[in-house]
Amino acid sequence: MQSFDVVVIGAGAAGMMCAAEAGKRGRRVLILDHAAAPGEKIRISGGGRCNFTNLHAAPANFVSANPHFCISALRRYTQRDFIALVERHGIAFHEKTLGQLFCDGPSRQIIDLLLAEMAQVGVELCLPTKVEAVERNADGFALRLAGAAPDSGPVQCRSLVVATGGRSIPKMGATGFGYDLAARFGLAVTETRPALVPLTFDPATLERLKPLAGIAVDAVVGCGKARFAEAMLFTHRGLSGPSILQISSYWREGREIEVAMLPGTDVFALLRAAKAENGRRALHTVLGTVLPKRLAQAVAAAEGAEGNLADLSDKALRRVDAAVNGWRVLPAGSEGYRTAEVTLGGVDTAGLDSRTMEAKAVPGLYFIGEVVDVTGWLGGYNFQWAWSSGWCAGQAA
Repeated sequence: MQSFDVVVIGAGAAGMMCAAEAGKRGRRVLILDHAAAPGEKIRISGGGRCNFTNLHAAPANFVSANPHFCISALRRYTQRDFIALVERHGIAFHEKTLGQLFCDGPSRQIIDLLLAEMAQVGVELCLPTKVEAVERNADGFALRLAGAAPDSGPVQCRSLVVATGGRSIPKMGATGFGYDLAARFGLAVTETRPALVPLTFDPATLERLKPLAGIAVDAVVGCGKARFAEAMLFTHRGLSGPSILQISSYWREGREIEVAMLPGTDVFALLRAAKAENGRRALHTVLGTVLPKRLAQAVAAAEGAEGNLADLSDKALRRVDAAVNGWRVLPAGSEGYRTAEVTLGGVDTAGLDSRTMEAKAVPGLYFIGEVVDVTGWLGGYNFQWAWSSGWCAGQAA
């Protein structure tokens, strides 16, 4: 049986960050994953350019049953720290929008950065390797492995770090392994659900809105107290785009979302002024100067306002205003884990030390990254949580 100081399960962003940091402290580290290649979600992220962090990352940008849990990790290892690491490796990057930082080149550069950091301190990487069993013993943890494990035999470690991610994108091998392992050792797991995911409509709503598929607008989308001002896209399944992905983390079945498709514009005042100037113009023609034409026609038709402006009362114009900037629609569901960027919920933070990510009731057992009940907004926040939580565990494991 080979013995390591630290075994990290999961060779993604959080796992590789943790392994490198633990290695820097002189620990003998093994990192393994059931996938054939490390960092697959890094590779596909950001359209292949990896949105690796956000300039504005702060606790307010994360969703959790305990919104205070992430504060310590995000303060101890900040976005500025990771940016400095990227710069040390000579990786060129740019800000796209809203503080989102992307590589100028392929996302493989971030994977190579992490692999280089691990190699420099002697971390052993074994892929593909499946964990078949984990047992706690007097010396820490014993793992039974299958695949490319060292000597194809069991492995012993003092510290075990679980960085297995969530259930999102199962075609890439995502499973609930981390949640099952947490439950096996007595840790609570909060409800998990797809997040940062497109929303879908029921057949009747879909049939009504089908002609709008492919149209995008800059919108403000809300649910409850949450509001996001970003692009929204009509699809053949429902709604997508950054604002919809963002609100999906707050939306629940049976709740409507509210959409303003011309935020900041008083549509009633616009139409009333156009009516006074030239009442012979059709309403959809005027709306079509500020909205995509197909959308303008659909709104006019839905509100029974297809005639000339001169024939429409102020009451009718106000209905159109509400349809544009106060549209309320009830999604039927989401596209699920198949297209979700992350998983909401996870290992309950009440059972973890916020400074080290160690399980309070199981010394030597750590949970980091997406498997934990901390979910970031769209825009590099989830990668920052991976770096921050991985760094913290790497200082302690």
